[in-house]
This record gives sequence, structure tokens and C-alpha cells, in this order.
Amino acid sequence: MPDLFSPLTLKGVTLRNRIAMSPMTMYRSVDGCMNDFHIMLMGSRAAGGFGLVFTEQLAITPGGRTSLSCAGIYDDAQIEGLSRVTAIIKDMGGVPAVQLGHTGRKSSELKPWEGGAQLAPDHPHGWQVVGPSAIPFGGKYSYPVHALTKAEIAGIHQSYAEAAKRALAAGFEWLEMHFAHGYLGASFFSPLANQRTDEYGGSLENRLRFHREALDAVRAVWPERYPLTMRLGSDDLNPAGVQFDDAVTAVGMLRSHGLDLVDLSLGFNTDDMAEKPFNEMSFMIERASRVRREIGLPVATSWNLGLPQVADSVIREGLIDLVMLGRPALSNPHWPVWAARELAQEDPFGLVPEDWAWWLRNFRAHDACIGWPPAPEA
Repeated sequence: MPDLFSPLTLKGVTLRNRIAMSPMTMYRSVDGCMNDFHIMLMGSRAAGGFGLVFTEQLAITPGGRTSLSCAGIYDDAQIEGLSRVTAIIKDMGGVPAVQLGHTGRKSSELKPWEGGAQLAPDHPHGWQVVGPSAIPFGGKYSYPVHALTKAEIAGIHQSYAEAAKRALAAGFEWLEMHFAHGYLGASFFSPLANQRTDEYGGSLENRLRFHREALDAVRAVWPERYPLTMRLGSDDLNPAGVQFDDAVTAVGMLRSHGLDLVDLSLGFNTDDMAEKPFNEMSFMIERASRVRREIGLPVATSWNLGLPQVADSVIREGLIDLVMLGRPALSNPHWPVWAARELAQEDPFGLVPEDWAWWLRNFRAHDACIGWPPAPEA
């Protein structure tokens, strides 16, 4: 039975463990380009032992960014910065992963610490937001939404394909499509946002047409040796939105379109949620394990898995295949090393580069002063 530190092989890629750094928007890009900050962030997490290291979501079009400060993959000029990021991740022993997305009607924003307000289409730093239907999200997202035409949907799918080509050129070896968190793919899936009457709306099968065509477009250009995965908004926590049964059916339908693993999250297509389980430990595990059991596809998830004993147990019990960590990865660049010491792994410092590992293994002083809590007794 595998544990948190067992390798995971998917297609032609092997991760050194089951620990992934989740995509997290950093608002540090200029013209959508990554820079020294991103090299530091992703490189340090790979050096800290993460098996899979995601960049933040990369927008497939300029209007698909959350803000002007967000990263993109819609221009060849962005490949150089991305290549530097993938190179340092590989050099530090990790696998570089990319998440492609379009934020849809939840875009054109200020940075969160600047208030996070949505900007008007005519604001110098704003633009016209788009969605499946002309329905604003609500709350702070109050500006009109342009309902995409079928020709515009086809153009977005072409943008996914072009972005995947750039991701390959930049050296990524794992590609995830972002269809969660109220962004464009999630809004096509949800009846709360999608009230179209054509072949992209109505039935569950029609609401998944956007996903199927996007996956097909990317799979056509993304090598079979590299995993193609999807983050799915699996529940809107609202009786009028996506229900988890819909998500189980959806994963089964999308599996035949080249999907190798599903990363389950929530829909966030509305702020009106009947339940808010965000303080519950590992609350997505029951949902994720059901998909793994019923569909037979490898599954990843996140949400409150930052305690090593919890993360290890969900792997050992065969509930999921890959643990995604967001804020724990921000707060502790060496979370995998800390977890290995907490779980009494034989050689926790084997997760860091060999030159660092030598000094750490040969620490000649009080164990508690090495910079981590003392390792528990084996």
C-alpha cells in the first residue's frame, strides 16, 4: 500500500512522492510574464521536496486573467520566463506542472489586498468579462457579462490548444485544465451561470460540451506521454447549482476525452452556499474517494490536508492518489521534509538537493536547533 512518500507514475511521468504544490495566483506578473519572484517561489518548493510543483493558473487569453498582474500563456514572449521556472523545478527534483484557465466573469479585478473590486469594462485596468450567459456573478462582480457566441467559444478552445503548445515549449510535463472556482469552465458546468438554450446549455451533457471540446483541443497537441488532468468544480453547495452527483457523472463522461486524473474542488459559482465546510478537516476526501471508487480514475484534492498525519492517511487508505497543498506550501517551503520527520521517514533529508542533504544529515549539534522540530522517535 502506498504512502505519502511513495512515487506516483502517471503516463510517462513519475513523481517522487504524492505531494503537490497547488496553483496559487500571486499577482506578481508584468504583461503576463513570470520573473525572478516565480523562479524563487517554485524553485524553493521543488528544493523543499514537493513532487509536483504547479505555477499559478496561466490565462489562455489576456481577458482570461484575474487582474492585470496575473500570469498568462497567450503570447510567445511569455515562454522565456516560464522556461526558467520549469528549469529550476526540474533541477531541484520536482516535476513542473501548468494549469491553463480563463477566469470568465470573475476577472477584471484589483489585487485582493487593494480591495479586490471588479473594475468596469471602461476602466484603464479593466475589461469586458465573459461567460456562458449574460448573468453577473453578483456581489462585488456586478458588471454586465458578455454571453459568448459559438464562434467565440471555438476561439477560446483554439486558445487552449495554443497555450498547451507554449506549455510544451516551456518544458512543462503535466497539464491541468482549470474548470472550478467560478471561472469560465465552472460557469459552463453550472445552471447558476449557464442558461443557454443552444447545444452548450440545458442538459448536463450540453453543459459539459465546453469541457469536452477544450480537452479535445488540448489532447490533440499535448503529448500522450504527459498527463492531462482537470480541476473540476464538483459542487456549488447550492440546490440550484451543480450537485456532486453531477460531478461524478461528468468525470465519467470526460474520461473518454483524454483525461488522466481529476483534481476535485468546489464550484464557487455563487456566494450563496447552503453549507460552508471550509473549517472541516479534509472535507473533500469523501467526495474525491467516491469518484475514485466509482469512476476508476486517479484523483487528487486539497482543502485542509496540511497535517502530515492526515495527508499520509488518505493516501495509505487508498482514498486519493495525490495530495494538493496550497497555503501549507506558502507557509512552509520545506513542508515535505517537515512531514517526513513528523512521520518518522528513514531519510527525510533525501527530499532536498544532495549538497543540502549532506549538511543536514551530518548536523553536529543539538537536534532541536536544526530548524525543524525534533524528529519523533521511530
